[in-house]
Amino acid sequence: MRRAATGQGKSSRPRSRRGHGDQLRAEILEAVNRLLDEWGSDEKLTMRAVAEEVGVAAPSIYLHFADKSELVWAALADKYAQLADVMRTAAEATDGGPRDRLLAQVHAYCRFALEHPGHYRLMYQVRQPALDAGKRGHHPSRQVSGRLRRALTECAEAGHHLALPLHQCAHTLWTGLHGIVSIQQTMAPAGGSPDGVYALADGLVDALVSCALGTGEAIPRPTEIDRIIAASVADDD
Repeated sequence: MRRAATGQGKSSRPRSRRGHGDQLRAEILEAVNRLLDEWGSDEKLTMRAVAEEVGVAAPSIYLHFADKSELVWAALADKYAQLADVMRTAAEATDGGPRDRLLAQVHAYCRFALEHPGHYRLMYQVRQPALDAGKRGHHPSRQVSGRLRRALTECAEAGHHLALPLHQCAHTLWTGLHGIVSIQQTMAPAGGSPDGVYALADGLVDALVSCALGTGEAIPRPTEIDRIIAASVADDD
């Protein structure tokens, strides 16, 4: 049975001793993950609801997080970092060229989603707070999209032509992978082989990145949609 958005939460928690602020912060983030998983979106998530879940007064939440967006992002940041690290490790373990390293990261993305469906759901299938233009480029998911852009850039520099401008290509690859694993998670028979997922992911890469090396400009000129996507990317991405 789903709990109400507000109401009786956990009993009041003992006040943290000096130096135990990190422990409270961790408990807050764990509570956010639980509530997002239970409610399926951020609509009912408030600072007060999180405080009740943890068993503290609402002002204690504001000592650690300025607003709901910052709170949700912090709760999910470690999951995006974990996925990005899995992708990096897969690329580093590959002996082939840049296209092989891209495929390794694509497979790692799919494998992470299939092996950690609960985490993946929180990252990409639960409604998050609306983003204002100034914060959008700093969403922690940029760790994942950034890996795809860098891998595609390396492919282009080696002579593998991209079918789309860089940012548009990376975004198309990212959303395509998300669609593949989401359909697998929601419609495929339980316990099925992931081989079909990998094959579909390979086909997506084939459509976006040439197998053979070519000459001339490997990245098409920016389109309007490419510029829009590029404008949403933080400079440190």
